[in-house]
Amino acid sequence: MDDPPVSVREGGMIKDGYNEKLDELKKLSLHGKDWIAELQQQERERTGIKSLKVGYNSVFGYYIEVTKANLSQVPPDYIRKQTTANGERFYTPALKEKEMMILSADEKKMALEFELFNEINSLIAARSKELQATAAALGELDVVATLAEVAVNNRYVRPEVNGSCSILIRDGRHPVVERSLTGFVPNDTHMDCEENQFLLITGPNMAGKSTYMRQTALIVIMAQIGSFVPASYASVGLVDRIFTRVGAFDDLASGQSTFMIEMVELANILNNATPKSLVLLDEIGRGTSTYDGYSIAKAVVEFIHNKDRVGVRSLFATHYHQLTALEGALRRMKNYHIAVKEEGNDLVFLRKIVPGATDRSYGIHVARLAGVPLKVTQRAREILKDVEDGSAIGRGKDSSRYTQLMLFGSEDAKESPVVEELKSLNVDAMTPLEALNALAALKKKAAGR
Repeated sequence: MDDPPVSVREGGMIKDGYNEKLDELKKLSLHGKDWIAELQQQERERTGIKSLKVGYNSVFGYYIEVTKANLSQVPPDYIRKQTTANGERFYTPALKEKEMMILSADEKKMALEFELFNEINSLIAARSKELQATAAALGELDVVATLAEVAVNNRYVRPEVNGSCSILIRDGRHPVVERSLTGFVPNDTHMDCEENQFLLITGPNMAGKSTYMRQTALIVIMAQIGSFVPASYASVGLVDRIFTRVGAFDDLASGQSTFMIEMVELANILNNATPKSLVLLDEIGRGTSTYDGYSIAKAVVEFIHNKDRVGVRSLFATHYHQLTALEGALRRMKNYHIAVKEEGNDLVFLRKIVPGATDRSYGIHVARLAGVPLKVTQRAREILKDVEDGSAIGRGKDSSRYTQLMLFGSEDAKESPVVEELKSLNVDAMTPLEALNALAALKKKAAGR
């Protein structure tokens, strides 16, 4: 397809063959010199004058030049135009007409093309309704034909679309990812509003959590627009809107960090999702501290599960493994994870989503695969072991200490006999000296722990 012209006044709008006169003007504009060469050859053959020339100058225009020795062979239709030192210059009515056409070809071409363009516009305007209806039909046909071709070429199946709350997909696939990878692993999805409304998905980075979530949403969309879907079976209950919070970006120019953008998008989802919606959330709360992030993530899970008393169908991927304990407390929530296989220090991603939770993210394995120096990953394993043993966070010598505001809120403080004794003191009945002595005794006890 040709690129459209920058302006209708510049020409290039009318295809060759539409108008004979316009085609001739285009040819003259583009091939004027070729025509002159052809004319010169024709006149040499007609007159027998081998030295005959067809030339041009800005004063006299186009001319046929004949030397003095050949003037006797000049045909009667030649009209004298100019005498030179070596001969005569002539023109013919045909050359004069052609000269005018060549010299004004561009101007005439653009004027005629604009005139034809306006005529076509008038014709189109008179049949606009019919043309719009035809265009709409062709557009719909194009979409349907393309979806049919894709369905046949990629082994799609016809989904069942109904008004239920259930989304049941067997051997679902991502329509784009499966075309770029060999050996794509299909997965099932079972969601409803009774026991499988909120699916909490755990598993390593790179294992396929985001792909699984996106393919579920794409299959729902494709089913509702009338397309076949990449699965062996699919039954899709109607969804009014799909809300997603997947990936990370910022808008520093307007002062919004990655976490702020995440919270803005999350607020939109929480405020507008309905029981008929489908929500996809990936790693909510990761842009702030561990405790803040976990608290936000847990509150979001509870809110979505209980919204409007019936909840919202949701896929929620997270590395906060503590959230998996909510499965028993929230009756419509189910745990799933992406299966992996450990072979020594290597990790094999099986890409299969299975029921149940995982308590590991294998982040250090992924870091090693990404090329992080071995010294770093080995040290990370040591630190991870300390953290899992509880020796590095809260009690270890390398841990950060809480401020005084956390004195009565820490786990250690709750178990301390010094704190318990401090709480039992009746300071209102004590003299200043008694209070000082009590404080000194408590200090001595605390130092001896």
